Amino acid sequence: MASNYPLPSCSPMSRTRTSLDDVQSLADTMLHASLGKSCSKGDSDLPDRGLLLTSATTSRTRERLRLVELERDEMRHLISHLKHEDASRLSTTEAELRILQLKYDVTKAVAPPRSEGLFKAACSTDLLFLMDTTGSMHPYIEAAKGQVKSIINEINMAFFNEASIRIAIVGYKDHGDSCNIQFLDFTPETNQVLSFLNQLHATGGADTPEDVLGGIRQSLNAKWKHPTRCIIHIADAPPHGCTLHDLGSGSDTYANPGSEPHHLTHETLLRQMIELNINYALLRINNTTDRMAFTFFQEYALASSHCKLNKSNRYYSQACSKSIGSDIDFRGGFISRRRTQAMLQFEELELGANYSALQHLVVKNITTSVSRVASVAAASAARTAMTRNSRPLGPQLSAVREDESGIEEVLETSPPQWDTPGWLNETLLVEAFSTDVMVTGTSTLNEMMAHDDNIKMSTTDLTIHKRDQPFAQGATRVAAYARTAASTNHLVVKSLKKNGKGMAHLADDMRCQALCKAFAFEFNALVGEEHSIDFIVVTCLRPKSGTAAGVKYMSLEPLIEGTYVKYNSNAGWVNEDYSDDPLYQAAQTFSHFTFERSRGRFLVSDLQGVGHVLTDPAIHTLDPERFRLIETNLGEAGFKFFFSTHQCNNICHKLGLKSKATMIFSGRYEFRDKWPDMSRVADMMVCCSNKLCSKIVRVATAKLSEEFPGYCWCDICWPQLRSSMVQLVCIASEAHHIFDVSKFFYESQGQIMPRACLKHRTKDSGI
Repeated sequence: MASNYPLPSCSPMSRTRTSLDDVQSLADTMLHASLGKSCSKGDSDLPDRGLLLTSATTSRTRERLRLVELERDEMRHLISHLKHEDASRLSTTEAELRILQLKYDVTKAVAPPRSEGLFKAACSTDLLFLMDTTGSMHPYIEAAKGQVKSIINEINMAFFNEASIRIAIVGYKDHGDSCNIQFLDFTPETNQVLSFLNQLHATGGADTPEDVLGGIRQSLNAKWKHPTRCIIHIADAPPHGCTLHDLGSGSDTYANPGSEPHHLTHETLLRQMIELNINYALLRINNTTDRMAFTFFQEYALASSHCKLNKSNRYYSQACSKSIGSDIDFRGGFISRRRTQAMLQFEELELGANYSALQHLVVKNITTSVSRVASVAAASAARTAMTRNSRPLGPQLSAVREDESGIEEVLETSPPQWDTPGWLNETLLVEAFSTDVMVTGTSTLNEMMAHDDNIKMSTTDLTIHKRDQPFAQGATRVAAYARTAASTNHLVVKSLKKNGKGMAHLADDMRCQALCKAFAFEFNALVGEEHSIDFIVVTCLRPKSGTAAGVKYMSLEPLIEGTYVKYNSNAGWVNEDYSDDPLYQAAQTFSHFTFERSRGRFLVSDLQGVGHVLTDPAIHTLDPERFRLIETNLGEAGFKFFFSTHQCNNICHKLGLKSKATMIFSGRYEFRDKWPDMSRVADMMVCCSNKLCSKIVRVATAKLSEEFPGYCWCDICWPQLRSSMVQLVCIASEAHHIFDVSKFFYESQGQIMPRACLKHRTKDSGI
């Protein structure tokens, strides 16, 4: 409501709580002015105001008093609102103290240890060859004899001569054959392996199925020791038992499952393999093993999310459509509800008649298995260190377990109802910390790489409306839909389920993603729009007093909607299912680019997200003090894991990246010396000015407003500048009046809304 009551001239009001006295004084003056002016209206014809007010004998006087009371109550309500807003304002000094306190907390926080020897331990491998040695297998036995040395050498090269490789051999024929099972237990001696292979001869075999289950039982009895454990099964025939092949009972002497001489069944054997954390790879030669592979696949899929049949398998489509397990695809990263077996690997690879491919397939399986083991080991070590009264992992990583003992939440399964009033049924009052990502050229990235303090932070108070029931959960976090009070952007609040991490850890994650965005800014300028990527921003939240009890530290992120894809991990794994996808190629190059651009100081990996928008990256650092609270930071071990599997693609070559795996051996790196002038990068791309969005947009498509010069907006944030307009009373002029303010703009900047219009703000008040 517009008013014309004169206000006393006053100096600008402070934004601290000490200004309450000034507000009270101003309120009293405004109230007296209101009462005086209202009571004087039309009083010139009254002989005695006191008499009329005392007697209230006329209707005119009663009406006048009623109007005065209404205006008085309205004024009191307005002033009460002004005082409440002023009391909740965050002063510049208080904001600076918050930031300093958070930086102090980061400095003092206990960091998860970087597992010493993690790379060597994870790469140390027990490799068992399980081989059918009946007559038809002669070419493959000979190939194994000829390639075993090359296989060991290539594995050692892949892991920079740090891996300890032990090999075991199990050869099996059929029941009734002489020397039905031949066995060499694990040994690091290559010559001993070759000597044993020379004793294997491709003979025997009666009906089509062979004693596969007897060979698996012998494999389980080997002396497994190293954390990475792999069985490479080379076979051209299935086991006995009609549930494991499609040959028909007439082709199987022991067609009834469990009727073979040792009464073995595949279920018991495979469960033991899973319990021993053994990765399994079948090198497929022909389609007679298809049913066996699919049946084994189903057993592993009950405990693992990383199971894959070869596309040539007749059951491939059925395997793809079969819904097994309960993995969650949620915005914060890939989360599994299962324990360490969730990182086991089951894969059927096509060997066919090309036995010369044996070496490549074996090494590929080993490197993939190592990366999975390393991922679990690193995460488990960090969680163990953060958990009170728990023991750290032993040198052999025997305790590689995902600690998922957190409380299981009841999850929301219905789609979000953003436009339904009251659906976001919980309100949080929080202190919010965000990063300021303003890339102006090469110097911005250089400064951010140089020191954490150059990754600027700001703080404000936020009101967040969220759904009280989460829609997803992981081992340590739950995710719920949310919005801020002044925005319609779809957001997600991630809350910690249990103790261990605090604001300091969330702040390190927040700054990590800010640095990744700065890397992406420069990367995009170099590779063009087709291969461009972006990272979401993270805002850390600390509950204020008045928030519901039990609310822990939280993070606020944009909700990413769409098909979620993980491109690589922090321990060398790469998702080759997407190898032909331009985004996959861009992701692998981006990881390499960050290492090259930082001259070996940083490497960003664990890239995952929806389309071009990525989230929850890992960052490996040469300096152990940088991003030390991030448990996925494996330091120099992370560099080794990446280069152990990375294959440079066309984008790497286009960027002229020179660093490569062979440099790990010598420790002498070569990097690209000169980069294109990025001084005009801000003329090409900008970040959306909403600090809770910060989406990278091309300047040509960015939205600009004359009302807010110097700010740029994405398509989602742009319309909210106008749709969130409210009217406020200017308190810095002699006659207070109404002016328009965009609630969204000030929330997006982490600023309080002004108490004065633009004219009086600049000339008189600065409020």
